[in-house]
Amino acid sequence: MVTNELFRQCLSAIPQEQRAEFDLSYGIAERLDAVLKKKGITQHELACRLGKRDSEVSKWLTGRHNFTTSTIVRIEQAIADKLIQISK
Repeated sequence: MVTNELFRQCLSAIPQEQRAEFDLSYGIAERLDAVLKKKGITQHELACRLGKRDSEVSKWLTGRHNFTTSTIVRIEQAIADKLIQISK
């Protein structure tokens, strides 16, 4: 199918580093969404805990946000769970 071939061509044109960034951002967003659901925390509640707007939390959950380590730590503290696990 032409659409699938076009999609594959577009995907192959994205540099590996950029693909890795997307994967990490989407992974963090998916993990955040899973923890929120598991703990019954709404996006609005998380926004209130962090002093953020609902729209910012919504943006985080799309996976298109470039998370800083500071933001990740603040989110982890607000949800009392880890988003990223670092092996020691």
